[in-house]
Amino acid sequence: MKTSYDHIVIGAGALGSAAAYRLAKDGHTDVLVLEQYELGHTRGASEDHSRIIRHTYHSTVYTALTPAAYAAWDEVEDETGLQVVFRVGGLDLAVTGTPGERELDGYRASLAPLAAQGVTWENLGADEIRSRWPQWRIGDDVVGLFQSDGGILDVRRATAAHIALARARGVEFAPGTTVLGLSSTDRQVTVSTSRGEFTAGSVVLCAASWTPTLLPGLGVDWPITLSQEQVSYFATPHLRDFAPDRFPMWIWHGDSFFYGFPVYGEVAVKAARDMSGRFVTQETRSDVPDPAETELVAAFLRDRLPAAAGPELVSKTCVYDMAPDREFILDHVPGHPRIVAFVGGGHAAKFASLLGEILAELATTGTTTHPIHAFRADRPALTDPGFVPSFRLAAAVR
Repeated sequence: MKTSYDHIVIGAGALGSAAAYRLAKDGHTDVLVLEQYELGHTRGASEDHSRIIRHTYHSTVYTALTPAAYAAWDEVEDETGLQVVFRVGGLDLAVTGTPGERELDGYRASLAPLAAQGVTWENLGADEIRSRWPQWRIGDDVVGLFQSDGGILDVRRATAAHIALARARGVEFAPGTTVLGLSSTDRQVTVSTSRGEFTAGSVVLCAASWTPTLLPGLGVDWPITLSQEQVSYFATPHLRDFAPDRFPMWIWHGDSFFYGFPVYGEVAVKAARDMSGRFVTQETRSDVPDPAETELVAAFLRDRLPAAAGPELVSKTCVYDMAPDREFILDHVPGHPRIVAFVGGGHAAKFASLLGEILAELATTGTTTHPIHAFRADRPALTDPGFVPSFRLAAAVR
């Protein structure tokens, strides 16, 4: 292995693999991807069968990007012949008169600019929800928002596809290589690793929850919070009722933000609660699921989706890496114009292929035509010590 490259990507998860692929697709093939574990490992946030993909979002900052995100996945599917996006529909639910209903109002407002691009959605009352999906046990006070393009991104398959496409274009991967530190000059970036030093004209930092360990050496102290989350698969005996052709991806906007999927990947339904509030560090995180969290999700299913509430098949943990406003960080690292970094806030997988394209553009040209101003590194959430963190995805429409 040589020690000098045009570009180095740190992290081979969903974002790093996408950046490597997009760099190579644009003709930049002298690329090294450094990964501290084996490719496809389970310690990060790019494992498991499914992630939500959707147009419905809390802010126009994201709906401005969703059409391009879907198009980017279409490119991957066309090039590989593999399906990574499954449009099973997305259903958002809330009880009338609650903050959850106001969140749905925000989602509708954020969708409105997409109508000109042919994106449609439906507002549903309780009777219509029960008629179309009798699996739900809801009262007359529940309302819904349905968008037919919502569904499942197979994140494991998508990441593997990005890796294969990058390798086919000459990108080199170095698993089992831990990055120990970074430094930069106006001419190059030096990456210190467990296998020695490497240099590059630019570095793309996609280290997810390990990002905070690398920033201090660059003189940067972004207030990134890590939260340990988990998902559970429940072995429903009613498989046909929850097959992807009969049941959508769903989000429940209540006091807790529950979400789930039809049967996919495992012979079970997958469900979870967003933002458990179990804040950790890399030293205190655990891969052991919390039975109390599993029971919380199971109790929700017993109450609202009783036919889905089978025995626990398996539960898995992961870690969110979040800015105080839980928006993405997508920018050059301050003081280091040759280093581009990304922090995903626990909701970036659906955008991964597009974000890889943007990261590649920032690394090679310094700019992008995609609207990413809200994700800049000099915003108040990252620079104002008095900024009050808010980790629920329910910001006002901008």
